[in-house]
Amino acid sequence: MTAALRVLLVDDHAVVREGYRRLLEATGDIAVVAEAASGEAAYAAFTDQAPDVVIMDISLPGISGLEALRRIRARAPTARVLMFSMHADPVFVTRALDGGALGYLTKASAPDMLVEAVRTVAAGRRFLPQDLAQELGESLAKEERRRIETLTEREFEVLRLLTEGRALREIAALLCVSSKTVANYQTGIRQKLSVDNHMQLLRLALACGVTSALPMTPDQQKGG
Repeated sequence: MTAALRVLLVDDHAVVREGYRRLLEATGDIAVVAEAASGEAAYAAFTDQAPDVVIMDISLPGISGLEALRRIRARAPTARVLMFSMHADPVFVTRALDGGALGYLTKASAPDMLVEAVRTVAAGRRFLPQDLAQELGESLAKEERRRIETLTEREFEVLRLLTEGRALREIAALLCVSSKTVANYQTGIRQKLSVDNHMQLLRLALACGVTSALPMTPDQQKGG
């Protein structure tokens, strides 16, 4: 017989925890092995029980669920955490996922979705409801476009030429500047757009409609 999934349930309301416990344990394959009402208690319970999945609210007394997530992940990088919150704003979703949460679900979701989320996260897979995923995608797209709009006219022109697959020396000739100047523009563009390498730069440009293809020249590949 397959062992039940061991869950740590974190919420500051005892009545809410009891409801979720009953829902989860009614499945027969999920067992709530510990509960916590604060972020500090959540970390201690995780350390003591080493559960398969942590279900954690964001709004908690003391440190937030996001800080508790950070501490848990610092201790156990492979920890599988599902954030379960009333907050549906993309800002919270993004922070949770960036912090290492494997899933995010709002408390307005159907009860059976919580069960599905726990099983999915326990299997090491990302869980994000379609409505949240769509809203998050739209939010990220807006942020990417906003960053593109911070570029100067010259920076945008360099970006456009880079996305055409042109080498730095070719761009320099077209703009009547030195290759070093173009390289400096490229560095500044990456900083403004918060990307680390050329491929990330091209992907962002593609997402924002600056280009429709992702060509790379040998010079650009060398530039990383």
